[in-house]
Amino acid sequence: MKLNILCIGDIVGRPGRRIISDKLKALVRELDIDCVIANAENAAGGSGLTPQIYDKLLRAGVNLITLGDHTYRKRSIITTLETADNIVRPANFSERAAGKSVAVYKTGKGPIVAVVALIGRLFMKPGDCPYNAIDRILPQLTRKADIVIVDFHAEATSEKIAMGYHLDGRVSLCFGTHTHVVTADETILAKGAAYITDIGMTGPHDSVLGRGVESVLKAFRTQMPFPFEIATGEVRMNGVLVTVDSNTKKAESIKRIRVDAETEDTMTYDSDDGKPEYFNNNF
Repeated sequence: MKLNILCIGDIVGRPGRRIISDKLKALVRELDIDCVIANAENAAGGSGLTPQIYDKLLRAGVNLITLGDHTYRKRSIITTLETADNIVRPANFSERAAGKSVAVYKTGKGPIVAVVALIGRLFMKPGDCPYNAIDRILPQLTRKADIVIVDFHAEATSEKIAMGYHLDGRVSLCFGTHTHVVTADETILAKGAAYITDIGMTGPHDSVLGRGVESVLKAFRTQMPFPFEIATGEVRMNGVLVTVDSNTKKAESIKRIRVDAETEDTMTYDSDDGKPEYFNNNF
């Protein structure tokens, strides 16, 4: 059976959430999408996720949520991480870290999709070995899921590409997040796994990775801390659409997706974001 799976790049702040709310359900109908996976680690004020935003993303049509290095930026999400079955933190965090390593979704057609998040080690905060983590998890998924997808949240392109080859033939898709810039290297690898180095960002692109240009420039030029306010211009959704055969578990196609917002919303924050974290020079 063929399934269409949409993976959405890092949702940044209120502008990113707004385009998800406005555009996702229509896109699901138009492209006959069976499962929607979104990285939401920057959804709350540009860093972290709150329970309120988690609920709204699900109502907007997201089925599975992945997180990255900002998983615990908003402590209010910890209870959700411990109780919900549709959201994951990186599997190579400490085994004592709050949250789950695997999330599953039963599609309307029947096959079950599982997603695993991993975090890179090059130019990132310390994490356990992502290769060992995924090697430990995959055998456990053979009876739980028909399709396995990995979100590798990493900085270095070399590390992401290496992971793609490591997982080829064992998962249906390995996609990269974290750098917020979509890459043009989508491909089907030799053993049937779809791969792309980064699926980009869902949020304001007239920005520096979703943040206001002037504040980022001040921080880089002065080496002093400045609040990285969320930008609002040129909002769009980036991601990939992958078609997978649930019988062979191989990807048949991978295509980059871009959806532009029709109007600009100048509001950068709302009550769902939680308390803004000022003087945080951290993307």
